[in-house]
Amino acid sequence: MKYDKIKKATFISRPNRFVAYVNIDGTQTACHVKNTGRCRELLVPGAQVLLEESDNPARKYKYSLVTVKKGSRLVNMDSQAPNKIVGEWLKAGGLFRDIKLLKAECTYKKSRFDFYCEYENKRAFIEVKGVTLENGGIVSFPDAPTERGTKHINELIECMAEGYEAYIIFAVQMKDVLYFTPNEDHDPKFAKALREAAKAGVNIIALDCTVDEDSVEISGRVEVRL
Repeated sequence: MKYDKIKKATFISRPNRFVAYVNIDGTQTACHVKNTGRCRELLVPGAQVLLEESDNPARKYKYSLVTVKKGSRLVNMDSQAPNKIVGEWLKAGGLFRDIKLLKAECTYKKSRFDFYCEYENKRAFIEVKGVTLENGGIVSFPDAPTERGTKHINELIECMAEGYEAYIIFAVQMKDVLYFTPNEDHDPKFAKALREAAKAGVNIIALDCTVDEDSVEISGRVEVRL
């Protein structure tokens, strides 16, 4: 996944979920934040951030904040990126060979899963979660309670009873991490549901990413510890 126009800036503040103030070449500018999560450990005053510049004159904000530098590591925090890069990875045969059908945003009962895939003689639903929370090389999800995420897990378990395969892919939006684990402290219900899903046969996968200033792509598997 490539970004067309990238501008370096320095983070100042985030008055709400959708807007941040940054310093671009000495000028304070408001920009759109492409992640409604808390991201408190990322967006700290003085952090170097990367903005995507838009050519759309109708947009309220010219720039969107997509990446932040945490220490020596670039972390992509664009909430739209995980589905795009996992989609690219799936199409390239990262998970299945001989894909016959791959559809995004497919409904099953009361949930809308990110992908539906048919390969060989099998059918699979795939849910994707972006991961930006890191501490000491350990990455986790979520960074805030998510009832929707827990509902998705439970309905992935249900779909298996009807003959579907089920996958949860955690797209870790950074490189060089130790392992992935559910965030028990922030959402024990999600962590419990994820462990139950694994026992039921839902495939739990974590993938890290190579993040550059103007691109992000799936790199490889990350150990999952439940």
